Amino acid sequence: MSYNVELQDPVTRNVLEVEKPHYMKGDKYDPEGSTRLELGVTWNYSGHICRVFGTVMQGIHSLSSLYGMTGAESIPVLKAAIALLGDEVNEDYWQATEGNVKQALNHLLAMAQMRPDGVWRVI
Repeated sequence: MSYNVELQDPVTRNVLEVEKPHYMKGDKYDPEGSTRLELGVTWNYSGHICRVFGTVMQGIHSLSSLYGMTGAESIPVLKAAIALLGDEVNEDYWQATEGNVKQALNHLLAMAQMRPDGVWRVI
């Protein structure tokens, strides 16, 4: 299971796309890249996510707290959450290391910076 996180057009609610493919690795990964601003984040990371979002968002303990925020609104939240995580990365995406969680949040931050006008949907 995973969080499916999308940055949507605020009017049409379609997943936003960019011109050039990106290579963000989530629970699904396209080796040819994707232009869609979406990411699957494994629930294996939920312990670390709950901890950092609980600190940053004062009691809201989930990636779902991004739901409805614009990309621009989420940038300081994501930066603060990322700052609370260590750098220990495991090559196995599914391992819940702080570094793996940090990589996922950095992907979301990059998406927010690409399209700050988008609105987050987290399911």
